[in-house]
Amino acid sequence: MASKKVVMYTDGACSGNPGNGGWGAYIEIDDKKIELSGSENNTTNNRMELKAVIYALDYLNEKRDIIIFTDSKYVMQGIQEWIKKWKTNDWKTAQKKDVKNKDLWVELDNLTDKHSIKWEWVKGHSGDYGNEIADKLAVAQIKR
Repeated sequence: MASKKVVMYTDGACSGNPGNGGWGAYIEIDDKKIELSGSENNTTNNRMELKAVIYALDYLNEKRDIIIFTDSKYVMQGIQEWIKKWKTNDWKTAQKKDVKNKDLWVELDNLTDKHSIKWEWVKGHSGDYGNEIADKLAVAQIKR
């Protein structure tokens, strides 16, 4: 029996940058709806955006076709464009500086290799149902 597509909405938030952060993921798998979230102290918004995707992908224990909706251009461009050059250049930017959040980029890269993923950017705070849920989950973690 072929499994249906998995749809993920991910978001990260931070109070201060750096500051207390939260991440949220809303996942639809077949007929199930899953909400995941977590928090960190002294972190950045970009780290929380990455963690949301990492934890959402890590939730799956088998290869799947996935659509990931994110409002983070940092995540979108990083995983679709920049990462290829970073890996070729020994994790250095075009300015020869160390890539920020390399630990999370390596983890995300490893997880994306296990699935067939279509990335979709969605404008944040624009009423997109799944993005609003992921945002609420992330913001709620900051307030914990």
